Amino acid sequence: MAGRPSVRWLRAHLGRRGGFLFIVGAGELLWGLQFMLDPAPNARGLALLTDAAPLHAWSWLWVAAGAAAVLSSLVKAGRDWAGFAAALAPPIVWLGAYLTAAVSGDYSRGLWVAGYYATIHVGVLLWASATPEFPVPQHKGGER
Repeated sequence: MAGRPSVRWLRAHLGRRGGFLFIVGAGELLWGLQFMLDPAPNARGLALLTDAAPLHAWSWLWVAAGAAAVLSSLVKAGRDWAGFAAALAPPIVWLGAYLTAAVSGDYSRGLWVAGYYATIHVGVLLWASATPEFPVPQHKGGER
């Protein structure tokens, strides 16, 4: 592995599952922060959530889940289940809100957004959580 010793150590410590969980966690953290620091003027399709609490309050779900995923990325594979579970919570909540908005007719695009959350977020997280951690064989010479 090329790079600085600290980067090599982190990559070796995280492994593939931990690396994925770290990236997803950081992304969810940023996604939540943007709802706090630069909120969308019109949260169409999220009425189910915003009727219960303002959008900036819901952003804490993303921030907390992202932080949990980042922290869980640092533990041994197999013990990282809490990070995957936390990372699943916000997209499932958003998926439910958009699906409800689509079915009720309040936001027709909600079906597309729910499909996006179901596949890109929930589906990929479920797949990654079930992927076993194992070392990738080293290539010798110029073979690839």
